[in-house]
Amino acid sequence: MLAIPAALALCAAACSTARPDGTGPAAPRSPAALPSAAAPPALTPAQANAALITEADLGETWGPTLGAATWRDDLLKATADDPDCRRLLDVLYTEELFGTTAPAPRATAALDDYAGGAQLHYRITSHRAADIDRTLSWLGTLPDTCRHFTAEAAHGPARDLRVTGVTPPEAGDARQGLRVTVAGTTADAGAVVLTVDLVAVRVGDDAILVTDGGLGEPAEDAAPTAAAVGAGRLTEVRRQGRARV
Repeated sequence: MLAIPAALALCAAACSTARPDGTGPAAPRSPAALPSAAAPPALTPAQANAALITEADLGETWGPTLGAATWRDDLLKATADDPDCRRLLDVLYTEELFGTTAPAPRATAALDDYAGGAQLHYRITSHRAADIDRTLSWLGTLPDTCRHFTAEAAHGPARDLRVTGVTPPEAGDARQGLRVTVAGTTADAGAVVLTVDLVAVRVGDDAILVTDGGLGEPAEDAAPTAAAVGAGRLTEVRRQGRARV
């Protein structure tokens, strides 16, 4: 009587490993081949826009931009012999710190300081965290490699640039900050000094880039404040997105 249950058990084991076409037993699946838990969805355009900053985050003198500042073409459209310094100039002009090939959505905001004349640009892009961190590490080398250099422009005299590090806000998962001063001439104002603060923050696989530039006395806290507020907002948007998965 005991042989029948044993035979049934052996049959059940054999049947459970048979291929669907009945040609023989299928190879066992390793744990690595089993379906993993679904990853949180990528940041959507609506989520990215929800994480943007506004003029209310910076103070009463700030408002929507009135258009691209003329000093952008006059002073930043230049090149340098050193490849790192040349890349820095490209970043300041195009504001494409992390490249343009990422397929993920992006969101941008542009604000003007009506009292001081500064212009702040804020953007969110999505990339692999390792790529973001590699770029942030590169930024950290620039106060040494590009501390003081000369840039040539298509028209007008050469520009004199100096690069120093600035303390970024304690926000996000990784961060870096720079201050760049550009001494040159513009068609409207003659000899001037442009100061641009650049702060970048990583939040997961998303990156925030803030640039704040102007010909007057720079607002020390505008770029760090925008980065800190935006990183907190982006963290919350990502958390809500994971909660809905």
